[in-house]
Amino acid sequence: MTTHPVLIDGQWRPSTGKKFFHAVNPKTMEALPDQYPISPWSEIEEVLQAASRAADIVRHWPGSRFAEFLETYATMIEERAESLVAIAHLETGLAVQPRLKDVELPRTTNQLRQAAKAARDGSWAEPTIDTATNIRSILAPIGPVAVFGPNNFPYAYNGVVGGDFASAVAAGNPVIGKGHSLHPETTRLFAEIALKAAVATKMPNGFVQLIYRTSHDDGEKFVSHPLLGAVGYTGSRSAGTVLKTAADRVGKPIYLELSSINPVYLLPGALAERGAALAEQFSTSCLMGMGQFCTNPGLILMLAGPNTEEFIRLTVERFRAAPVGTLLGESVQKNLHDGIKTLVAHGATLLTGGSTGGGAGYSCQNTLLRVTGKQFIKSPEALQTEAFGNSSLVVVCESAEELLAATHGLEGNLTGSLYTAESGADDALYALIEPVVRQKVGRLLNDKMPTGVAVVASMNHGGPFPATGHPGFTAVGFPSSVRRFGMLQCYDNVRMARLPAALQDKNPTGSTWRRIDGNLTQSDVPAKT
Repeated sequence: MTTHPVLIDGQWRPSTGKKFFHAVNPKTMEALPDQYPISPWSEIEEVLQAASRAADIVRHWPGSRFAEFLETYATMIEERAESLVAIAHLETGLAVQPRLKDVELPRTTNQLRQAAKAARDGSWAEPTIDTATNIRSILAPIGPVAVFGPNNFPYAYNGVVGGDFASAVAAGNPVIGKGHSLHPETTRLFAEIALKAAVATKMPNGFVQLIYRTSHDDGEKFVSHPLLGAVGYTGSRSAGTVLKTAADRVGKPIYLELSSINPVYLLPGALAERGAALAEQFSTSCLMGMGQFCTNPGLILMLAGPNTEEFIRLTVERFRAAPVGTLLGESVQKNLHDGIKTLVAHGATLLTGGSTGGGAGYSCQNTLLRVTGKQFIKSPEALQTEAFGNSSLVVVCESAEELLAATHGLEGNLTGSLYTAESGADDALYALIEPVVRQKVGRLLNDKMPTGVAVVASMNHGGPFPATGHPGFTAVGFPSSVRRFGMLQCYDNVRMARLPAALQDKNPTGSTWRRIDGNLTQSDVPAKT
C-alpha cells in the first residue's frame, strides 16, 4: 500500500497528518489500495505561507509569464492523457469515451489555453485611465487562491487544473488545490504535471500546491485565513454555506457553485407540435452521465392537458427502458436517495424508480416524480430539494396563473429553459412567464436542454443563490471568470514609471483594451498638446 505525499512549496513530501483515506471504485464498491493524508492545521499553515511568498514574487509579472505556464501545462496534460483517463475512470466510473477522453479532457486543456490568452492580452484587468484627474485603476492579483474541486468533474473543475484554477492563475495568483476524496489520484497526477510545468516555466516554489483533505474545522480556518486572497468552491450546498459563513466573517471573497435544479418549461403549443421529440430530448438530458451534472434538468413545469399526459407517459417509458449506470460514490447514492425521499414526503408521487440499485456498484433507478402545481406552491422549498443524479420532478399546473405562482416560488438556478411552439401559439404565455424566470436564473435558454456548458466568453455559469454565492459572477467563460480573482487598485497622481505597465501611457501589448477618458481603445494615451 502506497501513502501519497502532499505538494508543499515546490516539493512532494510525506504529510505530517496521522489520518488517511482511500478512494473507492464506484463500480465494485471496493476501496482502492493507495491512501491519502488528511492534512493537519500545521501543514495548511505551511501551504499558506508558501503561497504568500510566491504571490510576492509574481505580483508584478506580466500576463505573458502566466500564459506560458498555462500553455505548457495544457501540452503536458495531453502528453499524459492515457494515464489520466485510466485513473479517472477507475476512481469515478465515468465512461472513458466519450466522456473523459473526448469531452472533458479536451475541455480542460481548452480552458487552460483560453485563460492563457486572457492573461497574455490583459484586457480582463479593465485598465481605466482618466487623464484630466490623472487617476488610473486596474484589477490586479488578489493573492493566493484556494480552489475546492467537486466530485462530478475530475478534470474540468479540479482544484489543480479546472476552470477556477485557470482563472486564478490567469489573474496572476498562486493556487492551493484542495482535492476531492472521490478522485485523489487523478488530482495527484494533475499536480505532478502542474509542478513540472511550473519548473519548466520558472514559476516560484509554492505557485501550485496540493492538499487532499482537511477536517471541517480546519477547512473553516483555511478559507478565512489572512494570507488567503480568495476561494473558489464547487460542491454541496451544506458544506459551501458553512465555508461562506467563515469567509464572510472576515470579508474574504469566496465564489461558490452549489445546487441547481434547472427548471424546464414545456408550454402547451410546443407539446402539441413535438411532444414525442421533447420526451426524447428531456430523457436523454436528464439521464446523461447518470444526471451528475450541475445543469441537469431536475424540474419540469407544464400545464395540464392530454399532451402533457402523453409526454409523461413517453418519458416514463424511456426512463424504464434506459440502462442504469454507476453513480460517483456512496455519498452521491445516499444523497440522491435521501432527496427522493424528501420529495415523496412532501407530496410527490413516484412514477418510476425511487430505489437504490439497478446498475453496477453505487446506483439508483432512473426516477421520475410528479406533483400538482398547488402542491408545489404549498411546499416550494422542500419540493426544490436537489436530488442530484438520474432523477427529475414534473410539476403539472392547472392554469397559467398557477404556473406563474409556481415560478415565483423558484429559488435561484444556473439555468432555465422554455420550450414554445414554432407557430407562436405560446408567445403570450412565454411573455407572462419569462420575466420571472429571467430573474431566477443565470442562463436563459429557448428550445434547448440546459446540460451543455460551452466554454465561450459570453457564457454565464452562475446565478442567484443557491446556484452560486453571488449572481454577478461566472465560473465559466474567459475573461469574465478571471475577474473574480482580481482586486481593484487605484492610482491617484502616481508617477508614470511607478504605475503598472497597463496603466502607463503606452499600451504595453498593443492589443490590451483600455478605457481612456471613457472610450475603449487599444491606442496609447494621447500626448498632451
